[in-house]
Amino acid sequence: MNTPRPVPILVQPPIAVPEPCGTCGMRSISVCNAIDDIHLIRLAELANGVDVQAGRVFITEQDKATDFFNITEGTVRLFKLLPDGRRQITGFAGPGHFLGLAVSANYSFSAEAITDVKLCRFSRPRMRQMLHDFPALEETLLEVASNDLVCAQEQMLLLGRKTARERLASFLVARAHDGVPSDMPRTRLHLAMTREDIADYLGLTIETVSRTFSKLKADKLIAIPSPPEIILLNLNALQAVAAAEK
Repeated sequence: MNTPRPVPILVQPPIAVPEPCGTCGMRSISVCNAIDDIHLIRLAELANGVDVQAGRVFITEQDKATDFFNITEGTVRLFKLLPDGRRQITGFAGPGHFLGLAVSANYSFSAEAITDVKLCRFSRPRMRQMLHDFPALEETLLEVASNDLVCAQEQMLLLGRKTARERLASFLVARAHDGVPSDMPRTRLHLAMTREDIADYLGLTIETVSRTFSKLKADKLIAIPSPPEIILLNLNALQAVAAAEK
């Protein structure tokens, strides 16, 4: 009696994804996680990897909105200029943030690299085709756009109603949760932005920001080993301050 030969198991070789997606470590926290490995090659073909030096503006308010940007490394300040030249920082963006969604024909904000930044740039026409072909990606981007609107509402509340202490506590709590799972907030922060940046964002003076940092430190809510480094000693208490509960 002949013994049947075993059927060989075909092992598919790993998919070779070209740059910049092939070595990107931000996929898990970026909109790109909506694309499976098989189709990631197509996304990589649409992406242009760009290095932006610290201090360089790569999105200018009122310029024609031709591209989307996905940040993979570094920190960016988002701002608007008032007619008299004053600057209002509207937010900060880091790895995993996708910029350029909530715009029409022209950008409604400017973006400047605080540190050296790496990002992926996608042209709007080609990205629209990608969204048409992959509904999961479109759904993810709609969620991002919705979150951006919520953040804008929070910023209005922060500037309009909160005290300096509540504003700074809100800022630190937001940094603790930025880009990480909601149940795993950071307790050690590296703030790439300056105290002046923080003041512009919170609608305060630099002196008020410095005094408020000192007061939070005196209350043992935070420690400040060096100006960029902030250790959150009591995140629950900071959250209570941010929510105006104490």
